[in-house]
Amino acid sequence: MPAEAGGRPDRVQAPFGRRLCEVIESRAAGGYRIFTLADQTGPPPAPGQFFMLAASPDWSGEGGRPYLPRAISHARVSEHVKGGLRLDFLIDEVGPGTSRLARMKPGDGCWVAGPFGGRFSLPKQLNSKAAGAILVGGGIGIAPMAVLRRELVDRGIPSRTLLGFRDQQHSGGIDELFGCEETRLAYEDGSSGHKGYVTDLLLQLLEGDDSGSAAVYSCGPPAMLEAVRQICLERGLPVELALESPMACGYGACFGCAVPKAEGGYMRLCIDGPVVRGDEIASAMAGEPAVG
Repeated sequence: MPAEAGGRPDRVQAPFGRRLCEVIESRAAGGYRIFTLADQTGPPPAPGQFFMLAASPDWSGEGGRPYLPRAISHARVSEHVKGGLRLDFLIDEVGPGTSRLARMKPGDGCWVAGPFGGRFSLPKQLNSKAAGAILVGGGIGIAPMAVLRRELVDRGIPSRTLLGFRDQQHSGGIDELFGCEETRLAYEDGSSGHKGYVTDLLLQLLEGDDSGSAAVYSCGPPAMLEAVRQICLERGLPVELALESPMACGYGACFGCAVPKAEGGYMRLCIDGPVVRGDEIASAMAGEPAVG
């Protein structure tokens, strides 16, 4: 695969401007929602990339909020829906923007810009000795993990998936996005699977493995990402994290998503990320969660 400077894989370039896409489905998925758009003109996104979304109906109501679009990672992509791509997104209603997106109905329009950012590397690109991948997802951060896992399966690359949630109310998308594929689950309240954190499952998995034979990928809440980052750095295990931060444009102009780099200075997640190596950043806690 061709690589950019620094060894990063080539990214899919976003068309300039935004386009109006039709909502073709919206459904409950556990405590979250999955909505589907038909994108007739955009390029297929790569695992780890994201879109800037704004619901066409009622956007910027209720005193002008929300005003800015929301940065959302795609959860699944397929072809040949109304002459274009089928894009699925996993949404947790945490604020005015995500609530508007979750309330969209089939036939509604959604303004879309993207795909933005860089993609996940393949295991061999992270670690020349990697025999497979370990995927660690938390909350709605399971969406990029589902896309990455699908690519790894298509390429015949072995992977193991660990997913963590606060409780049943703050979960969803497992059956829809991962199907019957084997996953290990952790719930903080013990309502299902392992009682505790998904990082407990990661530690258990690494106890029986040669740390030099895998690459780790993760997306989820900042505290979870920092715990994954520290676990991997302590073991010399390469890890890529998909970070979240407030964004206004997606093109690198607003500097709202700047996070500190390990060697000093800052990177903009929308163009230098959102996928970053764990040793590239000072902390995964540096970027605040995006406003919902």
